[in-house]
Amino acid sequence: MLTPDKVKVSIVANDSIKSQRAQIRLKQLLADTEIKIDEKEPDIVISIGGDGTLLSAFHRYSHMLSKVRFLGIHTGHLGFYTDWRDYELEALVESLVADEGESVSYPLLDVYIEHKEAEKSRHFLALNECTIRRVNKTMVADVFIKEDFFERFRGDGLSVATPTGSTAYNKSMGGAIIHPRINALQLTEIASLNNRVYRTLGSPLVIASNEWITMKLDEADDYLLSVDQLSIPQSSVKELTFSVANERIKFTSYRHTHFWRRVKDAFIEESTEE
Repeated sequence: MLTPDKVKVSIVANDSIKSQRAQIRLKQLLADTEIKIDEKEPDIVISIGGDGTLLSAFHRYSHMLSKVRFLGIHTGHLGFYTDWRDYELEALVESLVADEGESVSYPLLDVYIEHKEAEKSRHFLALNECTIRRVNKTMVADVFIKEDFFERFRGDGLSVATPTGSTAYNKSMGGAIIHPRINALQLTEIASLNNRVYRTLGSPLVIASNEWITMKLDEADDYLLSVDQLSIPQSSVKELTFSVANERIKFTSYRHTHFWRRVKDAFIEESTEE
């Protein structure tokens, strides 16, 4: 259990006027408690803005996932990672004061990028998805599941999403929405070529947590890799490997909105019940 005099928080806010005002008000409220603001060693990371701001906060503190929990404040509609609104700051601070360390966790995507020069290989964690495309020509990649060859892909690109990320770009490509209690990944094709010469499965694949995906890419200098909201030009990428990460992201669970309610609010109609 964390006592109020030991709780340390960090605040990450976007540049909008509403978010900056909310940050100022939150700091004023915290000043009347024994909760400390500590950007280097926080127990709880508070994002103010929207899901994009929380993604930024996640990447800023992804090296501390075993120690920190996240809490999202939205200045518009509730998002998939934000449980509080900017007009609820007093109630939020009361929850922080009564904090007992409770949390709920979600799976993450482990991304390993192998370059032609081995010393340049890189590793990332993604909360939503990782996407690889070619800018100027058709992308060609051999897709393996575990060690087994599955298909040769030709098209615009490929995307691998986490369960929570299944509601983002993955959904717009016809992928399934997966509950975050399912520890899995989803591979979705982006505009694949399918004719009498070239064939792919053409359907999203849900990959179990004890399996992994490897993409061996044709040599090209115009690949574009995105990890969540980060765009990373890759001129020498050779191979990508995706798996369910050992790490998980933890959120405070003072008021954690049920996943299917979030889906309904986002895509069907906003709930009116409290």
